[in-house]
Amino acid sequence: MRRFFVVKGVFMQEVLTENTADKAERNKMGYEPVGRLTLKMGLPLVISMIVQALYNIVDSIFVSRMPGGGDVAMNALTLAFPVQMLMIAVGVGTGVGVNSVLSRSLGEGDGVKAGKIAGNALLLGLLSYFVFLAFGLFGISPYLKSQTSDAAVISAATEYLKICCVCSFGAIFYMIYEKLLQGTGKTVPATISMITGAAANIILDPIMIYGLCGMPAMGVSGAAYATVTGQFISMIMDALFHYLKNKEIPSAIKYLKPQKKIIGEIYAVGVPAIVMQALMSFMTYGVNVILIRVSEEAVTAYGVYYKLQQFALFAAFGLNNAQIPIVAYNYGMGDKKRINDGIKYGYIYTVAIMAICAVIFECFAGVIVNIFSLADETRKLCVTATRFIATGFPFIGANVSYQGIFQALGKGVASLILSALRLIVIALPLAFLFTLADNAATLVWAAFPIAEAAAFVYGFIEMRFLRRKLEL
Repeated sequence: MRRFFVVKGVFMQEVLTENTADKAERNKMGYEPVGRLTLKMGLPLVISMIVQALYNIVDSIFVSRMPGGGDVAMNALTLAFPVQMLMIAVGVGTGVGVNSVLSRSLGEGDGVKAGKIAGNALLLGLLSYFVFLAFGLFGISPYLKSQTSDAAVISAATEYLKICCVCSFGAIFYMIYEKLLQGTGKTVPATISMITGAAANIILDPIMIYGLCGMPAMGVSGAAYATVTGQFISMIMDALFHYLKNKEIPSAIKYLKPQKKIIGEIYAVGVPAIVMQALMSFMTYGVNVILIRVSEEAVTAYGVYYKLQQFALFAAFGLNNAQIPIVAYNYGMGDKKRINDGIKYGYIYTVAIMAICAVIFECFAGVIVNIFSLADETRKLCVTATRFIATGFPFIGANVSYQGIFQALGKGVASLILSALRLIVIALPLAFLFTLADNAATLVWAAFPIAEAAAFVYGFIEMRFLRRKLEL
């Protein structure tokens, strides 16, 4: 059997020993047809990511229908949302680094290193939890006061955020264990865990928010408790699946010792991924600050739209989460053809799913927005935002795919630059400039598809350069 390997960016060939080949081919990512494999791994992940989007959507739907305080509660959740996104950023970003490095190690047939990666991933997750615990205890008040002076909104948002941060252990660790499962190609167990946790959240939301089945009515606090309970259930199930099914990874428990080299490899990809994900949080915060120049209704409308957009965006990230381990595994194995196939099929599928979502959002914007109980002006702004921003969905699909490819090939900085361009560098200044126009309430939404299109140009050029460098 022959394989290719990389020396200073150039693919070379060598003959594998039977033992090495056996190791490489134990995992389906090394031999199954890539187009079929991408769908086989990707579709459960699409479902999983869409279900993840339900966490915030379901909270918002039930909270918007709270008697006598729906508008205040919705505004509170909008202001809290960037912190929740940051939490996801840390968990997912660390997981992406783990996923990429783990898949490459398995492709190389290095099971011991895979165990060390898993052990260090758990340590990093624990450190992340302590950071959010500290924020939940000491940082919430100044964060909220930087966005609003409304005492009722601050009070409700404080209730919600404190619970989510102090109890963030489940949120962070379910994402770590999920990536350990994804890194070995076991996407179905991860999806089962996510669906179970989301189902628990959906069932508990009305019970805890409105006070059903003998429970006291807890309002926004109930929404937070329902969310963290669902996340904790997902964490327990992902952990069980990992320890029962990930036999190719030695027990992470015996490798619970920080190793500088392993952590460095994880964060070579993970830190750019964390920053990249965190940029989404910063963008949402920045947009909230910018849109307040237009109106309070515009802030709420964007918060609702962004949660709706997550169904499309998370579907793209689901395919992206299949593309990363496939490309990374075969990069570790040195299989040039399978690397190219992983790039091609991941890109095509991701752009296609975002194009389909664009059509749905354009045609049914009014119907989709009406699932929330919104004031008439807020509803109109939300419909306008949905239709404007959806025009950029195909570019989002391409950009998300490029980000995953760069991460899989160890080019985390390129992925970070692409993310910064589409989320911050272009989008926020344009949005601010558009608020100066007379028709700001309509024009401001155009900043986002323009930013995605401009970032696509960078991603396309960087991808061509990377192909030439690696001779792909």
